[in-house]
Amino acid sequence: MDGNIPCFIYSSTGAIYMWFKNLLIYRFTKPFSLTAEEVNERLAEKSFIPCNSQDVSSYGWTLPLGSQGSEYVHVSNGCIMLCAQKQEKILPASVVNEVLADKLEEIKLAEDRIPGRKERTELKDEITFSLIPRAFTRSNRLFAYIAPEQGLLIVNAASHNKAEELLNFLRESLGSLPVIPLKAKNVAQHQMTEWLVQGAAPAGFELGGECELRDKADESSVIRCKNQNLCTAEISSHIQAGMFVNKIALRWSGDIEFVIDDQLAIKRLNFGDLIQDKVGDVHTESAADQFDVDFAIMSAEFAAFIPAVLEAFGGEDLSEQGEVISSAA
Repeated sequence: MDGNIPCFIYSSTGAIYMWFKNLLIYRFTKPFSLTAEEVNERLAEKSFIPCNSQDVSSYGWTLPLGSQGSEYVHVSNGCIMLCAQKQEKILPASVVNEVLADKLEEIKLAEDRIPGRKERTELKDEITFSLIPRAFTRSNRLFAYIAPEQGLLIVNAASHNKAEELLNFLRESLGSLPVIPLKAKNVAQHQMTEWLVQGAAPAGFELGGECELRDKADESSVIRCKNQNLCTAEISSHIQAGMFVNKIALRWSGDIEFVIDDQLAIKRLNFGDLIQDKVGDVHTESAADQFDVDFAIMSAEFAAFIPAVLEAFGGEDLSEQGEVISSAA
């Protein structure tokens, strides 16, 4: 399954399991004042429409619950879930180049000449345009949710580009979206490196078995460690030689395992038995009910997890954020 979409699986019984696997977190610099109903109305105006014959791609809002729902938002614990869908035409370059080669050969035989660069470019564009209607399509969905009380927007994306695409479209849909990436007071690379120097994670966390080291003088020099004790003399020697930690695996006492990098991007989330037991303790009658339970529990866990992560990095840096309103302020 694509790492940029949540675990969103339909079982043979119709149940839906929805858990984010990645977190890119953004702070609202002004209070989010729209109601869920207002958000739903604005997203509906830019709902997803499949590509027509000549479209290369299409982007729009779709129902978070899919066929199980009728709204463009799903609300639980005061949080507003939304879902963007992107459809792209798949036209391999090899196919275009093969047709182009045939066309160039035809011109050479018929006119005894070799087309120049400009003409070849124009021919390639014409061929691409002619093939688009016959191309296959590929669709992906990207989930995010707004947590007004925490003043956060959380995107389940491993790629910053995909998250920015959603944010830009949401800004266009809502009229404004005053958010900036979440920022900690301490430099993440320095903080993570210090944990390994000290041989211990911050309070409430445990070191995992994975990290990525980069050379301060040459960041293209990378050492990746997996399934290892990170507090060994070997890793310590790399740090003493001038390398820093760029990425590290941690386990939070609230029962979440994850990998975090120097930009505070959280990836490969894994929810432990304590959290899964909370889900199992709730009986649901439908896929929509199960989605609601999953979202409620997940968002409640993140409401405690995200502040804990920020505290591990010295707290949140609000110096560049202007007026920030959240329940924690």
